[in-house]
Amino acid sequence: MAKLQNYGTGRRKSAVARVRLLPGKGDITVNGKKLDDYFGLEIVKREVRRPLAITGTEGKFDVIAKVQGGGTTGQAGALRHGISRALIQTDAELRPILKKAGFLTRDPRMKERKKYGLKKARKASQFSKR
Repeated sequence: MAKLQNYGTGRRKSAVARVRLLPGKGDITVNGKKLDDYFGLEIVKREVRRPLAITGTEGKFDVIAKVQGGGTTGQAGALRHGISRALIQTDAELRPILKKAGFLTRDPRMKERKKYGLKKARKASQFSKR
């Protein structure tokens, strides 16, 4: 018998997280490692767990995620977004709680592209009158 799975894709900056939510006892696996092994900072780990904590589903689901691109904070934000989207698939009544917390909004801030004639996006070489 196949287990009931719910999927969610989360994005932040250049990080993308593909999340699977399975009924379980609350284990979070990121790229084949436990959450505590993958992310070093406690603040980042807490940020990933927040959608589960706010909705009161902390010990009910196992989270299996594949994350790529970006840095640690961007990946954690993408993971939070993906978990929130997957939770809505399990129970549509959780949507107002997650929406109010701001977990369903995709963070649109991206790195600005480099322009020609400049060293970086906005950094130019020093101006000299002579």
